[in-house]
Amino acid sequence: MPLSITRKLDNKVSGSPLTGGSLRRLLALLRERFPLTAQGLAVLLIALAALRVFGYGRMDLVVFALAVCALAIVCFSTVIVLLGGLILRHQIREHLEMQVLLGRHVARIKVESGYPNETGFTLSTMPWLPLIGVRWEIVFPDAITTRNRLADDEQRWEEEIIPRRRCRTACITRRFTVSDVLGFSRFTWRVTQEGELLALPQAGNIKALPLLRSLTAEDGIPDPGGNPEGDRMEIRPYVPGDSVRNILWKVYARNRHLNVRLAERSVYYSSRTLAYLVSGTHDEAAAAVARVAVESGALGDDWLFGADGSDTPTSNVPEALERIASSRALSGELAWGLDKFLQTWGNQGPMHCIVFASAESGPWLDKLRQTTARFRVRFSVVLATDGLRKSAPPGRWQRLLFSNTAPQGKDTTALADLSALLTQVGQLVESTLVVDRHTGQSFDKRMNKL
Repeated sequence: MPLSITRKLDNKVSGSPLTGGSLRRLLALLRERFPLTAQGLAVLLIALAALRVFGYGRMDLVVFALAVCALAIVCFSTVIVLLGGLILRHQIREHLEMQVLLGRHVARIKVESGYPNETGFTLSTMPWLPLIGVRWEIVFPDAITTRNRLADDEQRWEEEIIPRRRCRTACITRRFTVSDVLGFSRFTWRVTQEGELLALPQAGNIKALPLLRSLTAEDGIPDPGGNPEGDRMEIRPYVPGDSVRNILWKVYARNRHLNVRLAERSVYYSSRTLAYLVSGTHDEAAAAVARVAVESGALGDDWLFGADGSDTPTSNVPEALERIASSRALSGELAWGLDKFLQTWGNQGPMHCIVFASAESGPWLDKLRQTTARFRVRFSVVLATDGLRKSAPPGRWQRLLFSNTAPQGKDTTALADLSALLTQVGQLVESTLVVDRHTGQSFDKRMNKL
């Protein structure tokens, strides 16, 4: 795909009243555009005040000389930083435009969350411009830690990223910063490069999903509401409208009771399993479980996968992984797509739908309640978490004084909250599975280890 540079502001402030988020974005943009750091601004103000009060007011030559030197250093740092930043920005622009003219396409960057990955982006060093340093980081998509490594030949900077969450985007925005060694001034700008970035969720310690495998291997269960299948094994009393051919005449000859024999009514699990990933606030573990289910074949031989943020489902493993990466909203919230998914694919005979969701209550629970009441589809829910805790997270002093072996991050789930969630979900679906990505253990609806 071609590359281009956009120098527009990412978030423009409109004429509407500023909210908390808009004000923070405005302050962040002003901070990027202002050439002085807090340290440089403090030195500049102190030098100006000392020069005015002591240098000119009291004619103190020592203070006058020190203040003038401080002002000269700040001004020199600002000039050299601005000069180096403008030169570097021009070089990056020419390099990207040259790639466009040569028709070169950016290679697809496919990485995994939680691990260091090289992107192939490099930047030449500037040894001819002393006393300044260059660094950059990826600001879009978010939740990416960027490392700048010096190459072995010490002539180029190489980029290494560690995604903390899954994502899929068609462009990458980097924020470059040129600063002096004293930290008085900086020059910041952003460059947007077109190119696909695909970050998959980290699988963690998940090894097997036993419940999904048992569901796809099930032969069938009796169901009075199903279609007639199998041999004539069901016997009931005769009612008007039954065919005379189904009457058991030998039984009638013995006891004078009319009974009929009908076909056994049984519903079999469809050979195609429907699976859907629901996006949420802390859904990274759910995405990891969905990834393991797709890659390990836990959904069976014939399956169809869909996710929030994707219009069309797929039965191909690479495409399903793309759907999983796209299920995280980079801006705003994704629409609930399970109804559309079932409306298109859930009416093709008996189906079983497996829903992957985070192990916390949220808007998805009420939407799932409406979906289960609307569609005659068998549902199973897989709840995923990044750790289970018995109580609230420890305080700051407790974390400092005691070492915790169990994870206490924001994506962990309290056992009391999980129990209440399992009670609500159990009223809507046939079966429930809880998967802990941190330990790789699986639990049933009664929290018994599988």
